[in-house]
Amino acid sequence: MRAAIEAHDAGADVGVVSKLHPTRSHSGAAEGGINAALGNSAPDSPESHAYDTVTGSDFLGDQDAIEIFAREAPSDIYQLENWGAVFSRNDEGKLAQRPFGAAGSPRTVYAADITGHVLIQVLYEQLVKRGIKVYEEYYAWKLVEDGGRCRGVIAWDLLRGGLKAVAGSSVILAPGGVGRVDRVTTNAYACTGDGTGMALRLGVPLKDMEFMQFHPTTLYPTGILLTEGCRGEGAYLLNKDGERFMERYAPNALELASRDVVSRAEQREIEAGRGVNGNVMLDMRHLGAEKIISRLPGSRELAMTYAGVDPIYEPVPVRPGAHYHMGGVSTDVDGRTELAGLYAAGETACVSVHGANRLGGNSLMETITFGRRAGNAAAEEAYIAGSPSEIPASALADAERELGRLLGRSGGERPWQIREELGESMFQSFGVFRREEPMRQQLETIAALRERYASVVVEDKGAVFNSDLTQALELGACLDVAACMLKAGVERRESRGAHARPDDYPERDDENFLKHSETRLVDGEIELGWTPVTITQWQPEARTY
Repeated sequence: MRAAIEAHDAGADVGVVSKLHPTRSHSGAAEGGINAALGNSAPDSPESHAYDTVTGSDFLGDQDAIEIFAREAPSDIYQLENWGAVFSRNDEGKLAQRPFGAAGSPRTVYAADITGHVLIQVLYEQLVKRGIKVYEEYYAWKLVEDGGRCRGVIAWDLLRGGLKAVAGSSVILAPGGVGRVDRVTTNAYACTGDGTGMALRLGVPLKDMEFMQFHPTTLYPTGILLTEGCRGEGAYLLNKDGERFMERYAPNALELASRDVVSRAEQREIEAGRGVNGNVMLDMRHLGAEKIISRLPGSRELAMTYAGVDPIYEPVPVRPGAHYHMGGVSTDVDGRTELAGLYAAGETACVSVHGANRLGGNSLMETITFGRRAGNAAAEEAYIAGSPSEIPASALADAERELGRLLGRSGGERPWQIREELGESMFQSFGVFRREEPMRQQLETIAALRERYASVVVEDKGAVFNSDLTQALELGACLDVAACMLKAGVERRESRGAHARPDDYPERDDENFLKHSETRLVDGEIELGWTPVTITQWQPEARTY
């Protein structure tokens, strides 16, 4: 939405293609806040924000992109506020800022613990105000390339049925993450890597696909997120003995160490038998009822509804869950991919700001800052390219034949069976800790699942609201993305950020692996290469909390 607003304001004719109504976006589940160096709660600066982001990324983030991000974030926050974002305020009337993990200063601007929900409402209002056309309930399935340029997208019209071709002089991918490749995830059911899969199938490279962040505090057994804002407000993590165990793993930052560090600490406690039914406990009782009700009302409601626990009176059982994908479609700082006319922004893109580990509060800011930049750059390119060419009739005909074969199949395996096996096997083999043999076995498992996927059957042959068909198409993207994740994970022989190999490669290896992985789909097979990390002023150093 931020990209569409910027492109429109730059003079472009803009349309938004969305699988969901925009306010149903998974961004609404982003609870804790959005980072910018405003300095309202303590001294801060864009340089400090950039440094924290670089170190949090375990030095895999591209520092030119990170510096742009940190420098432009404050003005983007004020723009959101001017549009009507109702952020929480401190006693001086300034925008309140809370501490988040691995941040040198409290820089997370927030709206209680419903920040993402507030932002998507405000941005959708701006779409409506500008009269920007939204093709909602269009499932974007295939990007169209012709003459060395992206010409638009072919989408399945969920509401009316049939394939629709949407042409554009520029196309910006921004459909979010890939969390649904894993059984235990904070992600909504819609987060199936659609954009990442579309770009991959068009030959566009994906970057750093092995880096899936596990959030330390997800509810058992649903995987629903409890915001880092809980720990930012002072909540503790306890093991079964009531020990505040983060004192052993991060004696200075404690629960506010980076997410990869906290998740690994929790997993070690659980594996050592110091967990509670496969969980640790998040204790907010000492915060008091008033603070919990005023600053963490959504988290309290989630805990009561989905865990049957009121955090005012009892600790809440939590464990690490797949949360955010640092990897994605490889872009420059303006969202450009290597294919002319194609851009990407948000979680589906890899700029790379987050490197091997994202800091809490940086993802919402990334969607705004790099969404804005991609929208502006795409509008400029569209102006130069002129009116969009029609999508070639052959591209639409090919897509219709492929879809017809899928819908015409009368026998075969149901997609949900493959999807369940994918999620369970990813959970077991590619979690907080990665080990060589399980990863290699998972590569074989994914290859077998992709073979089985080629003959799946869609039982619902209808045209209207055919969720059976949509889920089958989503599964194809999940399988392709998972194959890239495992291919890169096996070959990254080190521990860096969210990619932890405690048994065989427990240390970071800057000499051999201070570089981005790059995966491509070539003749149906995943090929892996490497590209350099951009370093401007901060040389790699030991990361301690």
